[in-house]
Amino acid sequence: MKHLSFELELDSDASPAVGLIVLQSDETMEHELRLWLPDTVRLFHTRIPNSVEINTDSLNRMKAELPVVTALLPTTTDFKVIAYGCTSGTTIIGEQAVSDAVRTVFPNALVTNPLSAIKAQLLALNVKRLALLTPYIPDVSAAIVGELESAGIELVRGASFHESRDDNVARISSDSLNSAIDELGTPKDVDAIFASCTNLRMHGLLDDASARVGIPVVSSNSALAWHIQQLLIAAGY
Repeated sequence: MKHLSFELELDSDASPAVGLIVLQSDETMEHELRLWLPDTVRLFHTRIPNSVEINTDSLNRMKAELPVVTALLPTTTDFKVIAYGCTSGTTIIGEQAVSDAVRTVFPNALVTNPLSAIKAQLLALNVKRLALLTPYIPDVSAAIVGELESAGIELVRGASFHESRDDNVARISSDSLNSAIDELGTPKDVDAIFASCTNLRMHGLLDDASARVGIPVVSSNSALAWHIQQLLIAAGY
């Protein structure tokens, strides 16, 4: 074999690297974030083991795995942002604990998650009164409510599909989602509707739903994509 010479090309500052920690059972987040984020963003995915049964115990078990799966991202890449893709998992594990776990591997990366993202976006939208849609069983939904209320947001009403299996959550129909959003948007006494869970298929629904109910409708994935972009902008990208 002839020995060929080559040159190295530096990564472009216009193409920041973003890492995604995706649940093993999640079938939605990767696709939706790719659609919502600019093409210039380079996405790198790693998967974290989790049970298909979503409850407080199964969510909390992911805490120990976070540094392990973060280390499966290429350590030679200069990640600007790394996102842990689980709203309920962050709620149970804790936002700071998630950030600390990721930064044991990538100490210079900005870290986000859907819970931090939705708090930031609701603040940016000046949302004071919120309607909440979840797929979760009651104790997981209650934990989400507690986190949002602790951020100063009034939960006026909520509704849940009470589904524990993540594979079923990924298959909740658009008709069911739209019907739930329409119900939560009546009466007109809330500032926004938040559909929690990265496995809900919300891309393609949000704009029409917002137009119907006359207020912003945001999801875990849309908020996460928005927050990733805000962090990149703040970092100069």
